[in-house]
Amino acid sequence: MTENGISGGVVHDLPSDLKKALVSDSKALAIWEDITPLARNEWICWTTYVKNPKTRKEHVKRVVSELKDGMRRPCCWIGCIHRKDKPISPSVQWVLRKQKKKE
Repeated sequence: MTENGISGGVVHDLPSDLKKALVSDSKALAIWEDITPLARNEWICWTTYVKNPKTRKEHVKRVVSELKDGMRRPCCWIGCIHRKDKPISPSVQWVLRKQKKKE
């Protein structure tokens, strides 16, 4: 997937706020293009999964910052649950059940 020359993920399209942040930082953009489509997908999912707009803005900033710090995937993230090419792992199922109980 490509959004005006910027690669997206395997399941998720690149959201406009994240695209804008990447375009504004050439180093982060170069790293973004160097990571795998699955890794990009994880970053996109991690960014868009949050519900609070303030938290989402923080996630967008962190993507840029953490890419530049050498992180290739989001830390402490259960992984994208939207992929249909593989089953959700038992550990992720456990986390999702735990989160559902909290709600």
